[in-house]
Amino acid sequence: MDNKEVEHTGERTRSEDLFTSVRFFSLSLIIVGILGGVFGLGTFTFLYAEGYSYFSDNPDACVNCHVMRDVHDRWSHSSHKAVAVCNDCHTPHVYPDAYVIKAINGWNHSVAFTTFDFPEPIQITDLNRRVVMENCRYCHGDFVISLINHEGEDPNNCLRCHAGVGHPQ
Repeated sequence: MDNKEVEHTGERTRSEDLFTSVRFFSLSLIIVGILGGVFGLGTFTFLYAEGYSYFSDNPDACVNCHVMRDVHDRWSHSSHKAVAVCNDCHTPHVYPDAYVIKAINGWNHSVAFTTFDFPEPIQITDLNRRVVMENCRYCHGDFVISLINHEGEDPNNCLRCHAGVGHPQ
């Protein structure tokens, strides 16, 4: 064997180990930085938007977004104010469904309000309409059972005739 040839033994050299360590450290630092930035920005946004208030039943949490102020004001003068808050109509009455709907709505609202992509006045989604309808039947089902089963355009659509009950137009 020639003196210039070095037999490869499968062992790494010290410089290769150092290069691998630096690369691993750099990659780890980048990943930690990205995760820290996402977590920090998410926490700041959650606190700035008073996201914790959405875990309560306080209707004032809904007016954190300016587009809900009129809806809140109309609710405060409605027949339902004495007996129902926003969550009574707009979230399911069973768990974990209530928090799943709150999470979906929280995400959708945060995206819409951050990107300014929402209609004014705000419109109810099909999912949320189904939740509201289920809650109408939850509270009023015994009283209106004969009406629910009658024939008509859509006998299960309470909002067809009672759209302004919770927060009048």
